[in-house]
Amino acid sequence: MNHAQLTALGRALRLLGEHGDALTGTTSDAKLHEVKSDLRRALDLLDESVTGAVPTTRCPEHPNGPVDESAPDLCLLCETRRRAARRSEFNGPARTRPADTTPSRYGVRDDRPQAGQRWLPELWNGQVWQLCGTPRRDRHEAELYLASLRRGSRPAMAYRLIHEFTDYEVLRVWGTPVHVDIEPLGNL
Repeated sequence: MNHAQLTALGRALRLLGEHGDALTGTTSDAKLHEVKSDLRRALDLLDESVTGAVPTTRCPEHPNGPVDESAPDLCLLCETRRRAARRSEFNGPARTRPADTTPSRYGVRDDRPQAGQRWLPELWNGQVWQLCGTPRRDRHEAELYLASLRRGSRPAMAYRLIHEFTDYEVLRVWGTPVHVDIEPLGNL
């Protein structure tokens, strides 16, 4: 609904409210026909402004989701989640795989996390290397990010790009990191 539709609809509804306040037992037919035309105008404005489908459920999370007539909010998705929670109260948590007869000391492949690789942009703040942006999944994107930082208005003394893959290695360093003592006069 755009701003013009919103203001026109608000004006029409306020006018209907005024008509409702003015109604009495002796209201003339001419006044009732005026109320009827104003009501039609408000309904037409409402029809123009509504763009989505009519919600099939009373669920705020899934208004157009599948319907379950037995659910209090008519939402099949939420009712399925509630049923699973009630079942787990009685039966305990669901098991995803059968219990092993003898557990392996090294675990099962599904238990170990998948090896992830990412590139970490870091800057030298005078004391330590610190992360200067979000870790990137693409090396080229991380290098472009560091290049934009180096061209920025307040570049750091040095930048480096870390490749993290279960362990990490320094791929490239821009600038020279110099340790800066934070105490004045060298801690004298």
